[in-house]
Amino acid sequence: MKNVMQMQFTALSQNESFARVTVAAFIAQLDPTMDELTEIKTVVSEAVTNAIIHGYDMSPDGIVHISVTIEEGIVELSIKDEGHGIMDIEEARQPLYTTKPELERSGMGFTIMENFMDEISIVSHPGEGTEVRLKKHLSNSKMLCN
Repeated sequence: MKNVMQMQFTALSQNESFARVTVAAFIAQLDPTMDELTEIKTVVSEAVTNAIIHGYDMSPDGIVHISVTIEEGIVELSIKDEGHGIMDIEEARQPLYTTKPELERSGMGFTIMENFMDEISIVSHPGEGTEVRLKKHLSNSKMLCN
């Protein structure tokens, strides 16, 4: 059975923890391992933080959209903003690359997402925003959603 959750919230940094906890609570029905749960929470944090800091330049006028689909032990996430977009996705995916060095950003967001998830795709258009799509197959999940 397919189960879908969608939410949106104002692009405020304090909402990053809300997103982490909400996604974790939703996928808990699949009985993920602690490592899997931690990895998913981490990638949600990274993607939401990127949307807030890079997509919207920390402007509270922006909205972050999250969609989570769970089906047959697979978690699919979409984190989307309608902000600035990414000029060069391949450059942005390079470890240690950041457009905000003055904020002491590590430039490891996409690298972390790539290492913790089974699949990642990034769709972005300058001036239109960015969508990060992530997929993870859980190791010992319940095959049916209760």
